[in-house]
Amino acid sequence: MINLFHFVLILTLIVVVISVAKIKDLLSAVILFAVYNLIMSLLWQQMRAPDVAITEAALGAGVTTVLLVAAISKTGRLEK
Repeated sequence: MINLFHFVLILTLIVVVISVAKIKDLLSAVILFAVYNLIMSLLWQQMRAPDVAITEAALGAGVTTVLLVAAISKTGRLEK
């Protein structure tokens, strides 16, 4: 059965995903994408998959965010 913590995480995840899709500032979208990955790692941890949670946090929130911020620094910050 889903408890309140899982429900709040999933609801927050849905709000973050919609925000990433709608936002025009690319740097803000990358930051929200990192938040999405951290929430996903919490969900993986709650589902008793710590190896997947660590990988999601390291690659999703860490490496991907750094690479996307580097790409944004070489291009424009705002979407046309």
